[in-house]
Amino acid sequence: MQIAEFGLERWFDEHEHDADLMLAESGIRSLDASRFDLDPGRLGYVIPTDGDPEFRAAVADRYGRDADEVAFTCGTQEANFLTFLGLLASADGPDPDRDRGRGSHAVVVTPTYQALSAVPEAFGEVTRVPLEPPRWTLAPDALREAVRPDTAVVVINNPNNPTGRYHGEATIREAYAIAADNDAYLLCDEVYRLLADDPLPPVASLGDHGISTTSLTKAYGLAGLRFGWIAGPREVIEAALRWKDYTTISPSLFGQHVARQALGRREDRILTENRRLARTNREITAEWVDRHDLDWLPPVGVNGFVTVPEGFADAMDFCRTVVSEASVVLAPGTLFGHPDRFRIGFGLPTEDLEEGLARVGRVIRDRNAGQA
Repeated sequence: MQIAEFGLERWFDEHEHDADLMLAESGIRSLDASRFDLDPGRLGYVIPTDGDPEFRAAVADRYGRDADEVAFTCGTQEANFLTFLGLLASADGPDPDRDRGRGSHAVVVTPTYQALSAVPEAFGEVTRVPLEPPRWTLAPDALREAVRPDTAVVVINNPNNPTGRYHGEATIREAYAIAADNDAYLLCDEVYRLLADDPLPPVASLGDHGISTTSLTKAYGLAGLRFGWIAGPREVIEAALRWKDYTTISPSLFGQHVARQALGRREDRILTENRRLARTNREITAEWVDRHDLDWLPPVGVNGFVTVPEGFADAMDFCRTVVSEASVVLAPGTLFGHPDRFRIGFGLPTEDLEEGLARVGRVIRDRNAGQA
């Protein structure tokens, strides 16, 4: 197995620690731990290792599924990783007794979070279906043309990272039908879904070919929990769990303990606060984009994919200049296959966002003044 270097994570590792402000973060601002009871009791493993059955049943209800059709993981990253391993890493697929998922081919809608293409590419072959700027619209016919007899999974991130495009329900249902008609699965990374004011039904609720992965990181502001899950058909969960025994074994005990609270009576308040912050900060960022004659698709979630200002060679040049001169981290679109754009995250506290935007604005003005 060979896997590509994770460009975005290497970029963060290089710049995030020393910079003053992080305007490349892709989630909502983090909640304070004081809002939760932090005593889970004895610090043993979570038993069973896919998560407490009663809690899994409560999460499964959100998808119209049973407890054993959900597995708790250490974040969405592990959820996706284990799902790809279960679907693609064995020639027999998730269940040798079923004529499904036996291929090693994946169809991935791009641009997207690199792990959603790099991991399946490490085990098999990937066909990319590109979203085209400036609207980043998904054409179901392009998916249909990309699917092959050996396709095991079609992969979508909705709302999309980095563009913020939220594909509508009709588009997602058509993508599901394309996967199902070809006896493949539709995997949707839904980490931003609940930041939408009117979230779509999760893909795992659409039928036997639907898989949803998510976590409490992006929409809930609980990145430090490292708590997520896979929801989908039983054979997919079982295949993922065979690999999980070799990764983290069980989810975090603290993560599960706090997740129960976040998904319980506190949930409505948390999501209401976070959606309000996302709306406020989106408006502030949209005004900034307009003021500097830039362009983006007004996003759902807390990421926008913005055109690089004039006066800079490309996104890497712009983002390196910003972190050097303003101590603000942005994400170069080069890392998503679009060197003419950069990703900005606006989920941080509003005062930090305003300060970061002001600093980036000064870098743009200084460059333009120097070239006048």
